[in-house]
Amino acid sequence: MSSSHFTFSIYFLTFALFLQTIFGASPLFHFCSSSENFTTNDPYESNLKKLLGNLYYQTPLLGFGLGSVGSYPYQTNGLALCRGDVATTDCKTCVNEASNEIHKLCPYNKGAIIWYDNCLVKYLNKDFFGQIDNQNKFYMWNLRNVSDPTTFNEKTRKLLSLLAKEASVTPKLYAVGELELGESKKLYGLAQCTRDLSNSDCFKCLDGVIGELPRCCDGKEGGRVVGGSCNIRYEIYPFVNS
Repeated sequence: MSSSHFTFSIYFLTFALFLQTIFGASPLFHFCSSSENFTTNDPYESNLKKLLGNLYYQTPLLGFGLGSVGSYPYQTNGLALCRGDVATTDCKTCVNEASNEIHKLCPYNKGAIIWYDNCLVKYLNKDFFGQIDNQNKFYMWNLRNVSDPTTFNEKTRKLLSLLAKEASVTPKLYAVGELELGESKKLYGLAQCTRDLSNSDCFKCLDGVIGELPRCCDGKEGGRVVGGSCNIRYEIYPFVNS
């Protein structure tokens, strides 16, 4: 998939958290594949509709779903992932919204990915299962700076590194945790991978995105690195369901 909008997304998404608060649930970001398209009534179109329908019914039960529909050259492959703490009903709603929205945003693209706060949906006309997606990625961060960035950055990396190790060995490839900051303050973190990855590739993916934190979130009160295969987030307030 194309990463031509990557640089733009870094700046644009500085304001995404505020826009989401104002306007409610909306996509965090999306990418449309620029390599191949299909036309109306193309067999790929019907296969894609069936795939998205399958993901809608499959994903909410376990929080993850994947599958393929059709055969070459009309085969489409896709997956959907909900954040590990999201309830079944909210997961179902998110996957449905994501499927509808990506069809509007990328109507004739053979590949696309869309992220919401609660889920992601991704599809492609090539088999991508089990491969780390380093191409589709974006950053988000809080506009506020911390008073002691050096110490804060160290604690952020420590927490997320621990969560990366934990997530990579759990069945859901998901982990959340917290770390004391002092003065009755805490740092909260999350790490998650799509479940088509192996345990070792999950850790590799998470370790890679943690290494990108200085590029977006140096000394920021909160931040995310969000990719097609894994994502991390930290905040100074709780942001997942208990």
